[in-house]
Amino acid sequence: MEAPSRIGDRSTSDVVVRLRTLEGRDEWIYCHSNILVEKSKYFADRLSESWPTCQILDSRNCVEVYCQESDFDHHVNVLRLLYVVIDGSVDDLWNGVKNALGILQVSIELGCPQIVTACVNYLEAVPWEESEEEEILRIIPGKGSEVEPILARLRPVNPSAIRGIFISTLQFATSSPPSLMNDLKTSAQEQLEYMVTEDDDSPLLIACDDIKSEVKDCVRRLFSRFNNLLEAFLCEPIESVDEAGKMKSFHSYLADLSWACQLLTKLEIMREFVNSWVDASGKIVKVMQSSATVETIETKLKVVEVAAKILESIGYGTVILPTAKRLHMVKIWLPFVRVAKPLIDSVMTNDEESLAFKIDGELWQSLESTFVSIILALPSTDQAEILTEWLGNEHVNYPDLTEAFEVWCYRSKVAKRRLALLGGGHCMTSTQ
Repeated sequence: MEAPSRIGDRSTSDVVVRLRTLEGRDEWIYCHSNILVEKSKYFADRLSESWPTCQILDSRNCVEVYCQESDFDHHVNVLRLLYVVIDGSVDDLWNGVKNALGILQVSIELGCPQIVTACVNYLEAVPWEESEEEEILRIIPGKGSEVEPILARLRPVNPSAIRGIFISTLQFATSSPPSLMNDLKTSAQEQLEYMVTEDDDSPLLIACDDIKSEVKDCVRRLFSRFNNLLEAFLCEPIESVDEAGKMKSFHSYLADLSWACQLLTKLEIMREFVNSWVDASGKIVKVMQSSATVETIETKLKVVEVAAKILESIGYGTVILPTAKRLHMVKIWLPFVRVAKPLIDSVMTNDEESLAFKIDGELWQSLESTFVSIILALPSTDQAEILTEWLGNEHVNYPDLTEAFEVWCYRSKVAKRRLALLGGGHCMTSTQ
């Protein structure tokens, strides 16, 4: 039985592949024409009678192959692989994704279908790092149908599959799983936002009416569970509210509602949620006023964060509410916020290192601007009442309603002149 041919065996070689680069690198590799012709279309053409070849020492044919310096080793590897039986029984031929990509490119150029198939099978199956994924996207497109399986994991998903995973994720993100699953739930919430966000790319999911309805249903159920917890707190002794487990559960609901605000805002369906929060505001404030432990203060900050988002949607016209509800929100949340801020600030100052939560530096400023906006949209008599109470309050520094006060003074002073053309003194009763 004849011994198998080995690359580099000069005693049996009948052809030399001369690898050369523009940088002057020149390497002679002793090969066998029967293997090259059988496994490479390029070498089959070069060694055919129709292609001129040059003779070198010992009557061997020479095939010159020019390549880039960066591809030199890949050419050598491809020549070696021509001598390997590639039947799927050996998986460690490639030495990583980057090397396999280089081999794949050369094997396509040299027309080596067995090596191409083996490379594709390897690259399609193994995990990629981010940089490798970018390299694959740079190299593979346009290389032909035989390499398309490599891109299967990167291809766009059909809309029904996207819709299915969105709804499943939404249902989990608005559920109340055990606390051990909080990180998973947070990740689900982040990905839901990412799916509907337009950035450099269009949103993964365009929210149709059915999707919006599903989101509203899930958030409605979430808020209902939150409301049930509020009711339970109000039926219990004040001191029981401070129990760690109960306050932790309350805080978790608030974190979910804060996220829900962001999702609903992106989908432009905040109205129902805002109305639910308006109706529950009195109960929320009552529960939060019952304690001043560090855990409760942390939860108060979360309450302020959610309330700020709700008030912002009201103050800047995202959700249109009647005057009575807007006035109610100011009367509920203005006193709460003015007392909560110094309490939260004091804890941050005294225990900055150990405090588990951090404050968004723009939160208080944004909330102050929102209050000013809401107040200035109220009837002038209601403005006067709010400003009178503010000027006599010990917490006059925050929220600072100076802008609202100045605008009210100006409007009130010039009201008669500005509205004179309308006629009728009854127009001015609210400002006199």
